[in-house]
Amino acid sequence: MVNGIIGKKIGMTQLFLEDGTVEPATVLQAGPCVVVQAKRPERDGYEAVQLGLVSGKYKANKAIAGHHKASNVPATRVRREVKRVAGGEQPKPGDSIVVAALFNQGERVDVIGTSKGHGFQGVVKRHHFAGGAATHGSMFHRAPGSIGASSYPSRVVKGMRMGGHMGVDRVTVRNLKVLRIDADNNLMVVRGAVPGANGGYVLIRKAIAAKPEPQPQLQEKPKKGKK
Repeated sequence: MVNGIIGKKIGMTQLFLEDGTVEPATVLQAGPCVVVQAKRPERDGYEAVQLGLVSGKYKANKAIAGHHKASNVPATRVRREVKRVAGGEQPKPGDSIVVAALFNQGERVDVIGTSKGHGFQGVVKRHHFAGGAATHGSMFHRAPGSIGASSYPSRVVKGMRMGGHMGVDRVTVRNLKVLRIDADNNLMVVRGAVPGANGGYVLIRKAIAAKPEPQPQLQEKPKKGKK
């Protein structure tokens, strides 16, 4: 069996739990997916499974159509590679992967997506610089300031934080708790936010470094009076 599935971000909402607390949640359409190709060490040099998201008809070019024809599966628009769970059954091309068979309510998952694009931004928005004084005559409001010394090394060092393109990065949010799973509609509700805009594709995998649920600890209030 594999450790992940392809999904699509539907949007954010709130979910009321049985104890009356409300949780910020994101609704994800997880799958269904089909196994397009099984990577083998003797042929490909590593072991993985290539999944394709089943999402209606897709008019593929000759290369994509031929790739799917070798596995006798319909062409898919979105494909991702996931790892195979050690000791599990080896997936075969054409096998169907659904969310109810991979994840359970209450476990932790990692969600990988592409962040929203913000175009060209300055250092204040892109790197959270404080900027200069907002007083009259300052002439240093949102400028980056010095970017290097003139005498030595007489150049701008690599990694200098400056203005530039912001967003459209691969972002991984770890240890999101699965609040609900709707097997009939292939939906998953996770706690918290997921990178990307609504309608963006994400990869949902089992948490690599799952952390236990934090438990509230009661602290005794210090007594008033003389010590």
